[in-house]
Amino acid sequence: MPQTRRLADIHAALAIVKTANVDREEYLDHMTFRANIRPLFTEPFGPIVGLKEEWAAQGATPEEINMSAFRYRHPAEGHIPINTGWLGAEEEEILEETDEAIIARDHYGRRVKLPKGFATLPLPLDYPVHTMEDWLKIKHHYEFSEERFAPGWEQIAREHLAAGRVVSVSIPGGFDEARELMGDAEVCMAYYTQPELIHDILNTIGDTAYRVLDRVSAAVTVDQLKVHEDMAGRAGPLIGPRQMRQFIVPYYRRIWDLLQSRGARLFWIDSDGDITPILPQLLEAGINVIFPVEPVGGMDIVKLRQQYGTRLAFIGGLDKHVLRRSQDEIVAELEYKIPPMVQSGGCMLGLDHRIPNGTTIAAYRFYHAKAWEILEREESKLRR
Repeated sequence: MPQTRRLADIHAALAIVKTANVDREEYLDHMTFRANIRPLFTEPFGPIVGLKEEWAAQGATPEEINMSAFRYRHPAEGHIPINTGWLGAEEEEILEETDEAIIARDHYGRRVKLPKGFATLPLPLDYPVHTMEDWLKIKHHYEFSEERFAPGWEQIAREHLAAGRVVSVSIPGGFDEARELMGDAEVCMAYYTQPELIHDILNTIGDTAYRVLDRVSAAVTVDQLKVHEDMAGRAGPLIGPRQMRQFIVPYYRRIWDLLQSRGARLFWIDSDGDITPILPQLLEAGINVIFPVEPVGGMDIVKLRQQYGTRLAFIGGLDKHVLRRSQDEIVAELEYKIPPMVQSGGCMLGLDHRIPNGTTIAAYRFYHAKAWEILEREESKLRR
């Protein structure tokens, strides 16, 4: 019999403790370049698989391992319990587990493989959609229903606002959701061979997201819209500017125009890799924050700020891989990036993803202390 635990349970051991200490209005003003009072600094995810055990063996305290020993400046985020994506699915379950990997069934009904010891995201082994006929069989998972609103959602949103949390909502990725259903290669081919299928997927998702967020934003203030894409690697994005404009921009723009008209201020995209070739289209769609700004993918926050000015804010941007190099290289990375970002604002600095294996606790302590030394030095200049 398969084990009845969820893949999400496997990630619980990676959780970290972060104490929010930045007010909602300060964060929103900072990230929209309205005010630059003090720099923002965060740890987006914490250690990757296995690093907590490495740190424990090196003598790290429990507080260092769960990150609560380290000081940051970031806001609390309050998510409204509504659903704009896939709705109604079988429970995820473990199908097979070996010393090397876990084979599971995810909420899309796909078989997925999670290699042990280094991976945090499972690799799909099959996909539910290849044709329009396949899509029509599962389309109901994306259509509107009252089940998309959790009981008490409006009260929860008001409590977030009263507590000074940044109120966030999300929509499925215009590229990423179709990719989850079809796979990388097939969705890229479908832009040319089955454009009507991609349009129907995005129109369905877009209509549902619009209806849900129309009700939400009419009732309570929404501060930021988030979209997860992961549409790029080191060599660039998996989708080109023309396909972005034809398929993705209208989807984004419709939702953002609605929320922005009702007071939303931030629209941020989460994508690893090099998305510079499609940044003009993302800006056209309304994106004004990018995360995690991955240096290994050629994303340089200093150069991007020089090119785009106050049109783009950033979260992340510090090279996680430099933590496994010398202290001089760590200092060089921080001295290159922190001063211009502090002086210009519109940036919550942090590592560009999970802390990689092989990063010693001594190196992280050094990075954290040196980052604060530079942050505080540059902050003092803001007050002159």
